[in-house]
Amino acid sequence: MGRSSVLSAFEVEMAMAHVPVLTTELLDVLEVADDSRVIDCTFGAGGHAAAVCSRLGREGTLIAADRDPVAYDYYEELRRTAECHTVFIEGNFADVLAELRAAGDRVTHIYMDLGVSSMQIDTIARGFSYTYDAPLDMRMDPGSRLTAAEIVNEWDESRLAVLFREYGEERYARAIARGIVRRRMTQPFVRTLDLVEVVKAAIPTPARFGARNPAMRVFQALRIAVNDELSSLRRALPEAHALLEPGGVLAVISFHSLEDRIVKEFFVAHAKGCVCPPSFPICACGKTPDVEILNPRPITPGEEELRANPRASSAKLRAARKI
Repeated sequence: MGRSSVLSAFEVEMAMAHVPVLTTELLDVLEVADDSRVIDCTFGAGGHAAAVCSRLGREGTLIAADRDPVAYDYYEELRRTAECHTVFIEGNFADVLAELRAAGDRVTHIYMDLGVSSMQIDTIARGFSYTYDAPLDMRMDPGSRLTAAEIVNEWDESRLAVLFREYGEERYARAIARGIVRRRMTQPFVRTLDLVEVVKAAIPTPARFGARNPAMRVFQALRIAVNDELSSLRRALPEAHALLEPGGVLAVISFHSLEDRIVKEFFVAHAKGCVCPPSFPICACGKTPDVEILNPRPITPGEEELRANPRASSAKLRAARKI
């Protein structure tokens, strides 16, 4: 397992400032006990994990997973103070869950905090932010091959437009893709602010002065593609369900409508039971519900949390209990 270097002073400051979203609500739906065995699929700076560990006793276990090697430094801080047993596994959470299931492991609780972490956004050199000038990277795992620069410099116009429209829900996807292709014919993209300027130039003037940076949706789409986030989520959900003991809880915090839809559809399908066509007089599939949805409507941040942490505005929490 690879290890990151010691955290810079800037990264330590950002970690201290990091505020995990919906922490109280997550603890409420999980209802961990002293001896619970819990998997944190997306450890990040460890904010949720610290809260969960505060509910676990000496007989409890927290398994922390993250594909970003920098997360291990934050895990070490948690390990030194946590009363419960802790383990860190570096890797994509879908792969980690599959490996644990294949090994015959079983747990009582699993939670996922999807998307990019403040730890990553605020580390300028990672290239996740459209606010700072940095290499156009966006890899959560620095060892993976695909970067945002490769996408914008090599994908054709049609493919870029589909990416921005589907993953970024970008209204001006076609115009932005056209502007990118035109610019890279004379100068390839290397830096984040180069891309921001092209996005701004490609959209109508009024759209440049909204409440949010006009490049936000393009950066979101690129990040999702670079890290294969939706595919990872689709692979992870059935692995998580299989890992849970009966009565165990799976909770997911999402920040994007596509993520939330995947989670919702997974829970609904497992809570439904029979999938026979309506024309069948009796059930022939034999499928019965194997989860109980704990909150039919997603839990969202309250006004107090939004005032303290505007980044929480798009967060949605869904949870289900395995039957």
